[in-house]
Amino acid sequence: MTRHFLNLSDAGGDSIAAMINDAIDRKDARKSWPKGKADADAPLADHVLAMIFEKSSTRTRVSFDIAIRQLGGTSIVMDSGSMQLGRGETVADTAKVLSRMCDAIMIRTDDHAKIEELAANASVPVINGLTDLSHPCQIVADLLTLIEHDKALPGLELAWLGDGNNVLNSIVEAAGLMKFNVRIGCPEGYDPDTSFITAAKAAGANVTLYRDALEAAAGADVIVADTWVSMGQAHADAKMEAMMPFQVNDVIMDQAKSDAVFLHCLPAHRGEEVMPSVIDGPQSLVWDEAENRIHAQKSVLRWAFGQI
Repeated sequence: MTRHFLNLSDAGGDSIAAMINDAIDRKDARKSWPKGKADADAPLADHVLAMIFEKSSTRTRVSFDIAIRQLGGTSIVMDSGSMQLGRGETVADTAKVLSRMCDAIMIRTDDHAKIEELAANASVPVINGLTDLSHPCQIVADLLTLIEHDKALPGLELAWLGDGNNVLNSIVEAAGLMKFNVRIGCPEGYDPDTSFITAAKAAGANVTLYRDALEAAAGADVIVADTWVSMGQAHADAKMEAMMPFQVNDVIMDQAKSDAVFLHCLPAHRGEEVMPSVIDGPQSLVWDEAENRIHAQKSVLRWAFGQI
């Protein structure tokens, strides 16, 4: 059976934990090596990863490209403006063709239904590099970063401040799988997808919604923020006004535990969702988090190929 990674639940909690352990081991094994050098065992030697970008990307593009190189394979990068998908070729036809030519497909797109159709018609693994619904690869990197910094997941109190977007949906999904709790601080009208909350609660996680940022941050082990206005979103002025009370600043960080850490998947807008004193301060792990996209991606790829 082909292993697709469209959401974290496609792998499940045990496999997510195994991915993180694998990422830690492989990262440690290649310390001080050149970034483009393949791992000693090159477990995906001669494999080709097709990467489709219908939305702009820095971290997802570079991390997947470096990840497949370090695993011994190569990548082909495409965007909608330079492939037939952007000129009306169906998603199903694209999936069938790429399955004959490549060993796996990673896509970053706007509509989650599109990646589901791609996976339904592909005979090779399809990996979610971001959709409007979820961002599972980012969360594997986030969990890896927290564990590296001695934050045990079971019982962890994670506070999210801002928009109830795709990243938050995947965090809530992870909470149910990995048994931590989520304190969501967001304004009315910007709540996350309720299906993820329902599933996480059913799995035993505490997911609480607050309309006050200080309440959401109180006693948290981790504070997480993301940009307030995603690419192509309309009504930005009204959204910015609604989000401003949920800005992560020193007052918010003081509400969290004294050893709390800060995460942001980037790109960041200093002075909007986060102040420079936080993202560039001693509690911020954002640069480790960004680098860990590579190591997380490698483990996601190895899981998709049945190696984990």
